[in-house]
Amino acid sequence: MTEQVEQEQRVGADSVVPPLPRLLSRVHFIGAGGAAMSGIARILLARGAMVSGSDAKDSRAVLALRTLGAEVTVGHDAHNLDLLPGGPTALVTTKAVHQADPDNPELLEAAARGIPVLHRSSVLAELMADHRAACVSGSAGKTSTTSMLVVALQACGEDPSFMIGGDLLASGSSAHHGVGDVFVAEADESDGSFLAYSPAVAIVTNVEPDHLDHHGTAEAYMAVFDAFAARVEPGGALVVCADDPGAAALGDRAAAGGVRVRRYGRAATGDGDLRVLDYRAEGSAGVLRFALAGREHELRLGVPGEHQALNACAALLAGLDLGAPLDGLLAGLAGFDGVRRRFEYRGTAAGVRVYDDYAHAPTKVAAQLRAARPVLGEHGRLIVAFQPHLYSRTRDFAAEFGAALSLADEVVVLDVYGAREQPEPGVNGELIARQLTLPPENVHYEPSWGQVPALLADLARPGDLVVTMGAGDITVLGPEVLSELERRVAQAAEQSSEQPDSPGAGSR
Repeated sequence: MTEQVEQEQRVGADSVVPPLPRLLSRVHFIGAGGAAMSGIARILLARGAMVSGSDAKDSRAVLALRTLGAEVTVGHDAHNLDLLPGGPTALVTTKAVHQADPDNPELLEAAARGIPVLHRSSVLAELMADHRAACVSGSAGKTSTTSMLVVALQACGEDPSFMIGGDLLASGSSAHHGVGDVFVAEADESDGSFLAYSPAVAIVTNVEPDHLDHHGTAEAYMAVFDAFAARVEPGGALVVCADDPGAAALGDRAAAGGVRVRRYGRAATGDGDLRVLDYRAEGSAGVLRFALAGREHELRLGVPGEHQALNACAALLAGLDLGAPLDGLLAGLAGFDGVRRRFEYRGTAAGVRVYDDYAHAPTKVAAQLRAARPVLGEHGRLIVAFQPHLYSRTRDFAAEFGAALSLADEVVVLDVYGAREQPEPGVNGELIARQLTLPPENVHYEPSWGQVPALLADLARPGDLVVTMGAGDITVLGPEVLSELERRVAQAAEQSSEQPDSPGAGSR
């Protein structure tokens, strides 16, 4: 029996897992715990591949991969390439690994052994090759929109494969190998790697300059989206937001080049477009009214913010283009309950609600803070602890971050989470803090990580809403803030119980 036949396995009454190419039969991942890397690894495991990997630390994603049968170790070492019998047929990595650690011992060992080194995007492209691919990109909103499309298709009885940059709250997973012929994937524009894909349907939520550390100029960043739009399969569709200048202009250029374009938003007016008529916030939910194909519809969403309503519009148009029924898609979108780290509720203590959010670009920060206002209500204040992500982004967009964060009532700015970049002289969180237009007493630059939970507890009062925000490790601060608030409540209760019961007791 051939290796290809051995890889085939039944996953349903009428479905067979397509055989993988031999190159992907035994795969080793550097940075296996990353959102995209762990998702691709999960799909490879489901399709019969053997998987090994390494990461700098243990995580939920690493533990999940081990549970599924992957051999994943903490720390990078040349011997990790021997975790699988016979060694890997391919090693998968990312641009970040090459930039941050070009002398990674596993990379060097793979080169010495002649093992092919693949970018994660090329592996994902191979996994999508036998599916109708729906790829979601844009400067902001990719993860939420991808997630909405997946949930909407599932509500129609479909079982799409998917790869998302965050975990769905409902399932706790970022990736899945489904039995259907549709593959929904978040498409990363940060390094142009989404040019490996040829989607049947492509979504671009918005286009504004970002990732200039790779692209160099705003013009080059815009141009890569033109190249992405040109990769839409013949007969396929490009779905763009008509309300975003960058995405709208992209749609016009793509249409001029012969690509079929569908638009959504308040400015959408063409045949086949989805025109937003109204959006109103209702606490932590929102109600969208829109017109499509000559009929008006109303959709109640369980996630707050008009930006999320626009994301739902994108998912709806893409789902329709994939052949899913309108009623089913609407039902799925109405039941969507969010993605981990996208305004994720972490808990309440001392009358203070704490949320966590991944926003790390000015537009994302502003959109989420606007969406948080109706959740906050008429009383209380919006307090944000923001951790800048990347020195280059902090340097290039300090003023824009200042304007976005000024939508809050009280802001704590931490130091930069450098990720793959080395520190730059003079580039730190204070660069952003100086750009805020709030009263000086409402702006706090706190370079000491350990002081932030206590500072937030000092600032917060009952009725306030605290958001920990950023793409780095600030996500762990939410539980610490809640613990500090609970500690203070317990301490106050203990002190109160020690007080005399009446003025006549004690010293009097």
